[in-house]
Amino acid sequence: MATIKDIAEKAQVSISTVSRVLNYDETLSVNAATKNRILEIAEELDYQPKNQKKRRKKLSLLLINYYSLEGEVEDPYYLSVRIAIERRAAQLEYKLTSVARGDEFNSAGIDGILCLGAFSEEEIREIDALDKPIIFVDSSPDHLKYDSIAFDLTREANRIMEYLWDCGHRKIGFIGGNDTEGNGLESAPDARTTAYRAFMKERNLYRKEYERIGTFTSKTGFQLMNELMGLEDAPTAVFVANDSLAVGCINAINRAGKRCPEDFSIVGFNDIMMAKYMVPPLTTMRLYMDFMGERAVDLIGDRILTKRELPMQVILPAKLMIRESVRDLNRKA
Repeated sequence: MATIKDIAEKAQVSISTVSRVLNYDETLSVNAATKNRILEIAEELDYQPKNQKKRRKKLSLLLINYYSLEGEVEDPYYLSVRIAIERRAAQLEYKLTSVARGDEFNSAGIDGILCLGAFSEEEIREIDALDKPIIFVDSSPDHLKYDSIAFDLTREANRIMEYLWDCGHRKIGFIGGNDTEGNGLESAPDARTTAYRAFMKERNLYRKEYERIGTFTSKTGFQLMNELMGLEDAPTAVFVANDSLAVGCINAINRAGKRCPEDFSIVGFNDIMMAKYMVPPLTTMRLYMDFMGERAVDLIGDRILTKRELPMQVILPAKLMIRESVRDLNRKA
């Protein structure tokens, strides 16, 4: 089993640096690239913290999934996170009960709750009423009482836009989604949508017809990419809010007899397993889904077992995986 020393040697940093990164020490002055490298190596070596094994109490946890099983099939991002949560709970010999959002469940005997996804204010109040320790996974409600672990979608979206800009693209489109999945509720714009708009407006290049919002599915990506390609003055590149949408976009490009990236460049988000095997391999923002799921279990376990009152809000770094789906317009053919 991998140790902190193994990670430190491979990352070429000190053992204390690795330990502080893996324990979310916000006072540590280390650049994002080093943090990314440590997290990547920890995931690659399947590092598992030892401190939890010393605890004797076996916890009973409830996992509330924002997505249904059908939704997970369409967007494997949440499937990957859920599997990581289940795997880590099994390693720690915790009992884990998993339910979909809106399902009825019995909270008797539950020590803590993991909420996977973005929940409405009303849903958060209902969960809070159970009076159990709670951690939000892949979202960070504006509350001072909950643990959370998530990614900074605004920051990572801006990094994608800067990359496309540096590649010479000025006519940049966007295909995004919303987090309502049939719950009948209006939702605020996704952070990636907001970041795209702000980036383009700041440069006086925002065009409403270049923006398309639907659901986070490949079917939607196919439909919306066709709409963008049908514009008289179509974008040269499209930032797509997740890889499932990107799959549909590339299929649409191929079906239309066009080529990616020669005719249309595509950047995805998440780096799902199949992204690097697509044709062309997809440039996308890698989110460390397994690490997030596993550490979420560790965090809620720590809060329960130590009776920690101070909530922890953890923001994980991400990595832009540059592959072959973006054309650099600055390079001469």
